[in-house]
Amino acid sequence: MEEAIARLRPEGSEALASGLAVAQGVFYVGTGVWPIVHLRSFEAVTGPKPEGWLVKTVGALITVVGGALLLAGLRRRVGPELQLLAAGSAASLAAVDVIYSPQRISPVYLLDAIAEGVLVAGWCLSAARDWKRRDVQPPPPRYTSPEDAAGFPT
Repeated sequence: MEEAIARLRPEGSEALASGLAVAQGVFYVGTGVWPIVHLRSFEAVTGPKPEGWLVKTVGALITVVGGALLLAGLRRRVGPELQLLAAGSAASLAAVDVIYSPQRISPVYLLDAIAEGVLVAGWCLSAARDWKRRDVQPPPPRYTSPEDAAGFPT
């Protein structure tokens, strides 16, 4: 019984990846649904938006990404593809926040940039732990002559 429970518990980078996926998923679902459900309160915090449909479209996409991250994290099935989606989404949103705030969007987006930066750092740490734990195999032997390749003693 203890062995079965031990297999269910993620260890090391798996626990970090699952936790990050759940945290980012909850964050993205919450912030993605907000403008869809109540655009007025969203604009009260983030500033007026000329294109409400575009804000809702981005919110829907962020919600879908968040939902995928949340489910994968809860199931402890956070593979490299999902890690790339998570880190890439956070990095992309942080870049937009930094580049366009405060010239075109509200300075409050700089707070989002900080949160996205923390997520990117977390995913980098998780990837570094995965890389460190990899089972590195020695390179295959190099053959110097056709006899070596055929397996004949030299």
